[in-house]
Amino acid sequence: MANHLADKPILTLIRGLPGSGKSTLAAAICQITDAVHLEADQFMIDRSGNYRFDSRKLRDVHARCEAECDGHLSAGQSVVVSNTFSEIWEMQAYLDMAERHHAALQIIECHGRFGNIHGVPDDKINAMRKRWQQLPERYS
Repeated sequence: MANHLADKPILTLIRGLPGSGKSTLAAAICQITDAVHLEADQFMIDRSGNYRFDSRKLRDVHARCEAECDGHLSAGQSVVVSNTFSEIWEMQAYLDMAERHHAALQIIECHGRFGNIHGVPDDKINAMRKRWQQLPERYS
């Protein structure tokens, strides 16, 4: 399915705790649209194709994800970004990009509990849950 706003890319941000269904939903959206799927986890894959979380690389992988998104939006390509985004400031670079590129913006929250594929410990998920911020009304 082609982008229904032919001259305007769509930036979809999918937020939720680990195991909530973000990646699955993003893949489904991209399968029926021409959007590109990005998430920070994609930049934690080693040369053998294995996921290797390294907290020291978080800033860099998020910067890469943002840069890739910016490049696609500047080319007029729609993008789906699925990251935890537990706090609103974590989305700010993407919110700014949507405005700068005149992209339509949609934010989707996932609340499923399907079990996370990366083995994030329960205490880390609970910490994310405690700092979870509701979307400001203008994005709801």
